[in-house]
Amino acid sequence: MLSVNQKQGYFYIAVTTVFFSLMEIVLKFIGGDLNPVQVTFSRFFFGGLVLLPFAFNSLRRLEKEQIRMEAADLRYFAFLGLIGIVISMMLYQMATLHANASVVAVLFSSNPLFVLVLAYLILHEPIYMRNVIALLLDIVGIIFIIDPFHMDIEPLGVVLTLSATLLFAFYTVLGKRKCYKFGGVVVTCFGFLFGSVELILLAAAGHLPAVADFLLAHGLQNFAYIPFFTGYTLQNLPMVLFVYIGVTGLGFAAYFIAMEKTSANTAALVFFFKPVLAPILAFLILHEYIPVHMILGIVFILCGSLTNILPGLLHKPSVHAD
Repeated sequence: MLSVNQKQGYFYIAVTTVFFSLMEIVLKFIGGDLNPVQVTFSRFFFGGLVLLPFAFNSLRRLEKEQIRMEAADLRYFAFLGLIGIVISMMLYQMATLHANASVVAVLFSSNPLFVLVLAYLILHEPIYMRNVIALLLDIVGIIFIIDPFHMDIEPLGVVLTLSATLLFAFYTVLGKRKCYKFGGVVVTCFGFLFGSVELILLAAAGHLPAVADFLLAHGLQNFAYIPFFTGYTLQNLPMVLFVYIGVTGLGFAAYFIAMEKTSANTAALVFFFKPVLAPILAFLILHEYIPVHMILGIVFILCGSLTNILPGLLHKPSVHAD
């Protein structure tokens, strides 16, 4: 029988999975209107603003327990934003220039492998045999989805994606550490705000002629003269708001709250389920064809996820939430 925290944790995992799985689909509708870096810093900035009132409310409650935000905490959030938003998301964006976007998305969804190791090393969260079996099944599933024998992908694309994945896992685990003190909403909010401001400053630097010329000369057109306010229309506004507020604000908040209720390893199941749900939603909404190798990959990923979750559903919760 599941505890209350576990039930709430799995609910937030489900919410996060739906939001994250819809993101690439919605981005397809607005991709021709907006610069990808513009979308990145805008969605994290507006997502952080949406969460700001909830973060302040959490901080007021914490003050009653004599828990206050200090300068060191702000520096920590700035570091989180640098790792998770600026570097990881920039590497992710660069990876899409050297590999198919769907392949990058699937590879990025393998970040629980890194979360599992980093959570063990940094947070000292235990690794169980079912975690290892689940990871092996998920890796097999991802290999089937990528279909490496028929895949046309640059090695640089793989390196950039795996680097972004590792850094996002690092961001996830470090965020979990601050969740113990401030909670998921506060961590998400300030990490987003600091990271988006840092990325905006870098985007502004891309308007300097010398910097822009260097970027253009090296084929990085998306990073030079990045627009800040153009590209928005009444037609794409609903989808933009869904990505900025829904996916980035509410989706990531639910992700960190799920970590509070369960563990970093369990919350990372979002990235096991996303490669399963996203193709199904793409089929239903965009009518994209799902090939046989992808269906096989989905089956393996489902088996891996069930291997990780099922013991918690069938047995009483132990000392550890996992």
